[in-house]
Amino acid sequence: MNKDHTLHFYGELRDGQWTLMCLNFTLAVQAESLPEAKFKINQQVDMYLKDAIEGQDRAHARELLNRSAPAKYWLKYYWHRATKTLFNVRDGHITENHHRSFAVA
Repeated sequence: MNKDHTLHFYGELRDGQWTLMCLNFTLAVQAESLPEAKFKINQQVDMYLKDAIEGQDRAHARELLNRSAPAKYWLKYYWHRATKTLFNVRDGHITENHHRSFAVA
């Protein structure tokens, strides 16, 4: 049965390149613009979920759908999310949540 999951995304702008990460699955992309990076990370998440749930990796779905980024990236995510919320800081970082529905075997 499918269940809604909140996916957490963190990104940084450095030297003219955006790096976006899906912290839930330890996926990352780079692009010159934020819209391009968002497009790429969403494509990567979609492919990852499809492979983990329906593809050749489905035997390992539980492990693949429950892996997570290192703690330092979660700390960055929560730090920048809090500073943006509390102080309206815009500093070349992005934190977003997206909801996806999928089943974990």
